[in-house]
Amino acid sequence: MKRKISILGSTGSIGRQALEVIEKLNDKFEIIALTGGRNITLLNEQIKKFKPKYAYAENPKDIEGAKYATLEDICSNTENDIILVAVSGKIGLKPTLTAINNGIDIALANKETLVMAGEIVMPLAKTKGVKIIPVDSEHCAIHQCIKDITMVDRLIITASGGPFLRKSIEDMKNATVEQALAHPRWNMGKKITVDSATLMNKGLEVIEAHHLFGMDYDRINVVVHPQSIVHSAIEYIDGSVIAQLGLPSMHIPIQYAITYPERFEGIKSRSFSFSEIARLDFEEPDWDKFKALRIAYDAGKIGGSATVCLNAANEEAVYAFLEGRIKLFDIINIVEDTMANHKVIKNPSIEEIFDIDNEIRIKTKEKFISKV
Repeated sequence: MKRKISILGSTGSIGRQALEVIEKLNDKFEIIALTGGRNITLLNEQIKKFKPKYAYAENPKDIEGAKYATLEDICSNTENDIILVAVSGKIGLKPTLTAINNGIDIALANKETLVMAGEIVMPLAKTKGVKIIPVDSEHCAIHQCIKDITMVDRLIITASGGPFLRKSIEDMKNATVEQALAHPRWNMGKKITVDSATLMNKGLEVIEAHHLFGMDYDRINVVVHPQSIVHSAIEYIDGSVIAQLGLPSMHIPIQYAITYPERFEGIKSRSFSFSEIARLDFEEPDWDKFKALRIAYDAGKIGGSATVCLNAANEEAVYAFLEGRIKLFDIINIVEDTMANHKVIKNPSIEEIFDIDNEIRIKTKEKFISKV
């Protein structure tokens, strides 16, 4: 029987690659719905090719070949066996909660969902008996390595180091947008690529890992691994370390997430060769150059609305950098200043989370970005 799936964000990087995976496994899936934003041309091409029942776009009249449905309608549709949440930003949170409340499993590729509301999302999923399978390569790797979380002593999350690993702080301060987007290993969207350049992306992943696996922050370590072959590892209480390896391709973790717990031959099957890799290097992060990583750890340990503040300030600063209004290193200064001026609310509700998110974005734009 085919697994029924909807993809939120089908026109984005993860969504497009997910459809490539599904096309390879065309006898395994039936697509219930696809959603896009402004790229209506691509969305309609996808609708024509994959023939979903429903689709969502900002302007319903733009949709051709499928019935319009809201994100809430799609995530309430219990025809779905699983929903891939591949939208970027806070827009992913409410649909994810809707799907969980309707007992639908989630393949999660939206960092903001857990960074903003992990303390709400994960307990709710447990109560509803819903599986949340991570799509990020690092969390996917950890998910594959863990057999019994109670026997795990620590999580080891790898980072490529991005385009500035061998550059100086001065190089980062003077970096252009083009240099920040020139990631040496991964082909990703612009926002996440900039986050990878500052290592904020890794900090957000640490927060995600804390919620996904219930691990204390002091037991989540980040190690720089330039080759991006070891996607992450775990150390058991007896000192044994188990890692998941593979080429830096998102097709593999996407396929794992949407087919879990089964495995099939896919696009990248049998693509890894130890002899061709030759060597694997590991090193500690430069905490002075990549201050974003420390800031994210601090926000995670504080908890509550601190991570909401972190995420909102970082997003707005990254967008400003991409628009050429600030420099790369200003992103970190802006986030740090915003965090210092934020009054943390413990255990905020979903409504409070969105209010805080909106307030931080406004303050970040007005108080910092406009004056940089």
